Amino acid sequence: MLSELPSLFVAGLILLGIFYLGFVSIKINFPSVILYILFGVLLADFLSHNEVLHFLSEVGIVLLFFILGLEFSLSRLGNIAKKVWSSGLLDLGLSMGVAMLISLGFGMSFFEAFLVGGVAYATSSSITAKLLDDKSRMANTETEFMLAILIFEDLIAPIVIAVLIGLQAGGGEFAATDLLFVLLKVVGLVGLAILLGKTIFKKFETLLGKIDDEDFKYALLVGIAITFGGLALLLGLSEVLGAFLAGMMLAEIGKINRVEHAVMPIRNLLLPTFFLSFGTSIELGSGLPMPILLLALLIWSIIAKVLVGVIGGRWYGLSKRVSLRAGLSLCARGEFSVVIANVATGMTQILAGIYIVAAAFLGMILFDYAPKITNKIYGKPQPKKKNLHVPVAPDEKQ
Repeated sequence: MLSELPSLFVAGLILLGIFYLGFVSIKINFPSVILYILFGVLLADFLSHNEVLHFLSEVGIVLLFFILGLEFSLSRLGNIAKKVWSSGLLDLGLSMGVAMLISLGFGMSFFEAFLVGGVAYATSSSITAKLLDDKSRMANTETEFMLAILIFEDLIAPIVIAVLIGLQAGGGEFAATDLLFVLLKVVGLVGLAILLGKTIFKKFETLLGKIDDEDFKYALLVGIAITFGGLALLLGLSEVLGAFLAGMMLAEIGKINRVEHAVMPIRNLLLPTFFLSFGTSIELGSGLPMPILLLALLIWSIIAKVLVGVIGGRWYGLSKRVSLRAGLSLCARGEFSVVIANVATGMTQILAGIYIVAAAFLGMILFDYAPKITNKIYGKPQPKKKNLHVPVAPDEKQ
């Protein structure tokens, strides 16, 4: 069994497996992320408690969000926040609120319905960010809106998790002071990132210029990302939120591409391990509990995200075409759903696990076909005509 083999040997096999799956995905033109998750599901019995895999996956996801944070300076983040709050609340109401009502309609208790609503709420930030990168859509018009929605969800999801844990521990009761405490921690972590970004990291570019040894530079940058991600975990929040804020701290410095180029190879090596680890964490169980509820949740979760894109995207200032493409690209569920599902027990946990796998796969397929579906509905975008100014001769003006 893999669990009895040396950790170093297992880590090597994992990396070789990731290489092979990546190679296969290129050959058959199939999203590599899906293959990594399936690989994890197949090896769940052997790798679900592997500490090496778990650590590598955490570093990979932290570096992904660290690099994402580098794209958002404080001024840009402030402008996005002003524009996205209404769309974010729409997302919360449609994706979580309506999913709760559907679950209550199928006879679930309030706690179970709240848990299922939480599982159905957050788009997978890691899957979406990876697909944006893989499909060369980072520079697309809708990407800023999509990332803004993901950031909003990453701020709300830890609060949902805290409420769930409080409800579970308190037998259905959760004090308002507990919720306030979670909010204060989020505000405090954001405030610390802003303070460090405006003070200590103002001179970071000068420091990077003095570092000739690339090894030390890697240690510094990865160390900053992991430390701030770990600080978020220490506060009971999400490491992806901490990593994003760490990147945001450095976004103010000039020549930010130097930081990205230094961290990118490490991220590319370790990120696939997150999706593999995600697969090992999913308990499919035996049998299919409440299949009609599962189908209803899957259908609604897709409709909800499309509505968030179509309506929220228009509120954000996007065109109808771009808004639809954004909505179709937000349907995958992932890491936060897994964390929330771990709070569940019995049949609810099995239902949540199957939902996450199905929603992740459907979401990735919709992401892949989003441009084609949009073009089918609105037609292919017409190239902009150049406004050629032909000078008029003086004698022709008369």
